[in-house]
Amino acid sequence: MSNDCITLWRPVGPAELRLIEEAHMSAFPPRLPEQPIFYPVTTEEYAVKIARDWNVPQSGSGFVTQFQVRRDFLSRYDVQDAGGKAHREYWIPAEELEAFNAAIVGKIEVVREFR
Repeated sequence: MSNDCITLWRPVGPAELRLIEEAHMSAFPPRLPEQPIFYPVTTEEYAVKIARDWNVPQSGSGFVTQFQVRRDFLSRYDVQDAGGKAHREYWIPAEELEAFNAAIVGKIEVVREFR
């Protein structure tokens, strides 16, 4: 991993994972109208908690994705505290998701799975 990139994680359910797979593991799908913000998180532990405790009850399975994003792109956003040091995330406005996807380096990987 290069110092020019930051590793992030995103917990997803099966429907979002299918859309990521359709994009050849290189982009996250556009947000739905009721989803104005895209929330990648800063630790695998936080992503695991969401995938296991929220996605599984909601849809039967949860997945943790891991990916690299260019540091220069992320520098325009502040890390948000969503309930303590263990719960930190970026808030990417939905209309900026295409630019976020363009800043992903390499592939999006599924690193954990819960059912």
